[in-house]
Amino acid sequence: MVEVEVKRRMGEDDIAEVAALLRAVQAADGHAGLGEHQWLDLVQGGRSGSAGFVARTPGRARLAGYAQLSRGPDSWAVEVAVDPAQRQAGIGIDLLRAALAEVAAQGGGHVHLWVPKPTELHDQVASAVGLERGRELIQMRRSLPLDPMLAEAADGFPVRSFRVGKDEPAWLELNNLAFGGHPEQGAWDLGIIEERERQPWFDPEGFLLHERNGRLAAFCWTKIADRDDPSDPGEIYVIGVRPGLQGVGLGRAMLAAGAAYLSSQGKQSIMLYVDAGNTGAVHLYRSFGFAVDHHDRAYVGNVPAAPHASERGTDGAHPIDGAEAHGQAALGGGDPGGPSHRRHRS
Repeated sequence: MVEVEVKRRMGEDDIAEVAALLRAVQAADGHAGLGEHQWLDLVQGGRSGSAGFVARTPGRARLAGYAQLSRGPDSWAVEVAVDPAQRQAGIGIDLLRAALAEVAAQGGGHVHLWVPKPTELHDQVASAVGLERGRELIQMRRSLPLDPMLAEAADGFPVRSFRVGKDEPAWLELNNLAFGGHPEQGAWDLGIIEERERQPWFDPEGFLLHERNGRLAAFCWTKIADRDDPSDPGEIYVIGVRPGLQGVGLGRAMLAAGAAYLSSQGKQSIMLYVDAGNTGAVHLYRSFGFAVDHHDRAYVGNVPAAPHASERGTDGAHPIDGAEAHGQAALGGGDPGGPSHRRHRS
């Protein structure tokens, strides 16, 4: 028997417990237990409707698992981390059932469950709660610096660095045009970008902007998670081009400018994420010498609203087992979203 507690407000002790679990997951799996969007929702509070789910096994000190449910403008995102020592107990399914029941209680909607480096076991877990395969992301990497011929793509496309406190409105306008309808990168507001500006990795010098006719036309936002380790890859966090300006070389220019910046900071390699279905972007990155490192996958479904669904406002704990009725949310449908203009996942 596992007890799952719903957390809408995370105190310092709660965050410390989840952080300890995520460190154990990263040590075992070689990647972060939660994506950056979900981690920020956890530690800083997310959009309305976001919630965390803490799983405990009686007699064990460390959390059995954690799920983060985040509400976007058009869909829900959920990610799950399970203690490596307790992965045979069905805890991931219990957490997902609790999270999907919360979606139903808040009126239902489309759900994405993101899984890095998925296996057949993840397919089985998703199927057990009624989710099916949706979007796939490719992480691609290459060495730095770029070959001179590739670096020349930035010639004739001057860039400048982002100015904190000045460029946010213009950048938000461009980002939300370039990523209209995108489940993670679309519909950003001032609060979201200000959250990113407070992160220890944020560097306005590596947030590169290109202007045309007095307005932003394209950007390349880079990320360096570890400045002390040259072998830790720098990241192309997100690239955006104003709709209507595709096909004039801005994507190639922004990619080359971002790679040049990361190389100037001592990075020996570069990585990025892209939707597998975004064939144009994948072709661009391959033409720059990027190769596939691994795939991530979204499992998706549509959760119907529960009878008398309403906004829940209190935390609570309850035991979960495989027969619990509220866990049997009926799900169906695939991923309606098409490939993004540019894509990142972090």
